[in-house]
Amino acid sequence: MGSLVHVKEVTVITPSDQTPSTVLSLSALDSQLFLRFTIEYLLVYSPVSDPVSLSDRLKSALSRALVPYFPFSGRVRDGGGSLEVNCRGQGALFLEAVSDHLTCLDFQKAPRHVTSWRKLLSLNVVDVLAGAPPLVVQLTWLRDGGAALAVGVNHCVSDGIGSAEFLTLFAELSRDSLSQTELKRKHLWDRHLLNPSPVRDSLNHPEFNRVPDLCGFVNRFNAERLVPTSVVFEKQRLTELKKLASRLSESNSKHTSFEVLSAHVWRSWARSLNLPSNQITKLLFSINIRDRVKPSLPSGFYGNAFVVGCAQTTVKDLTEKGLSHATMLVKQAKERVGDDYVRSVVEAVSKARACPDSVGVLILSQWSRLGLERLDFGFGKPVHVGSVCCDRYCLLLPVPEQSDAVKVMVAVPSSAVDSYENLLTCPNA
Repeated sequence: MGSLVHVKEVTVITPSDQTPSTVLSLSALDSQLFLRFTIEYLLVYSPVSDPVSLSDRLKSALSRALVPYFPFSGRVRDGGGSLEVNCRGQGALFLEAVSDHLTCLDFQKAPRHVTSWRKLLSLNVVDVLAGAPPLVVQLTWLRDGGAALAVGVNHCVSDGIGSAEFLTLFAELSRDSLSQTELKRKHLWDRHLLNPSPVRDSLNHPEFNRVPDLCGFVNRFNAERLVPTSVVFEKQRLTELKKLASRLSESNSKHTSFEVLSAHVWRSWARSLNLPSNQITKLLFSINIRDRVKPSLPSGFYGNAFVVGCAQTTVKDLTEKGLSHATMLVKQAKERVGDDYVRSVVEAVSKARACPDSVGVLILSQWSRLGLERLDFGFGKPVHVGSVCCDRYCLLLPVPEQSDAVKVMVAVPSSAVDSYENLLTCPNA
């Protein structure tokens, strides 16, 4: 793959106007150990004319976007326990590249290997505290005239919702077409709003609890080749899953598409791995807390404003009690999260350095509600939305031109991939 993408130019993009020279503290949620990586978005666009002017427009728009989002042009560092951003207008990185092999059609299915598309974001930041820019953008021109736009965002600085809001501004500036929503939007740091505060009761947090590894789970995922998978669930299939979960349910609860789909993916994944029946397995997923804390976080807050929801059970119960049981576990995990729960998590991660377990765990992230499929930088809307690398972390992705559909992408061990895809596409199996 290294020979298939050639970086032609690297430019440091600084804010177009003067920005504060300051040091900003990150919150306890921002500073969590498991967030010290880069969110890597990949957007693919159909062939365009006049690529030179589009490239120049992107650089100019990025420079302008870095004024309200000036921490993205700073550098993240360890401030002695918690993290901070040293803001001196150092700049973001913009790379322009060409591929002599890839076309838009190559993104209609899963990549052959986990890192097949790695070079579409050539700067792979291993240590986000080692002085790398928190924001890296790479524009790669494809062999058929299409374009791949990859964006890497340091997760310590922003969560998915916050980074998607930044991308919306970036896209609108690229088109010189700011919407009324964007004109009114504030871009707020305000990380002090999630500082630790007195907690009335110490709550249980299953996402942080360690469970026994009865099957060499961690070693298996480290040693066995992972195979990327991609399955689209259209509206009709999601409706059928909801009906199946409701028909088998003992309660009258209504289920969301996220609850039934994430439960179905979790069951299919766990069953395909042939784990011991008494192995505890967990589904971990992010829960937006902007409106769950009291008072609510202000609109425009772009820091990490989520906690990790945890649905947990044994493989035996996950398998035998069916989709309705798994769906209810996901729903209950969401319902547990209120203001007290969030404050308790903040306390746990700031004082005890609590970090999610990895044994028997499937981590799932919902990108299908971020609006990524609407991002038009002057190329039109994307024909593919996803991540640069397809890894063991499961992504729920939007499907361009199908507003009610969801694409499920995850890499699973090669010995389990056929079983996983069969179980995922046959809910009654």
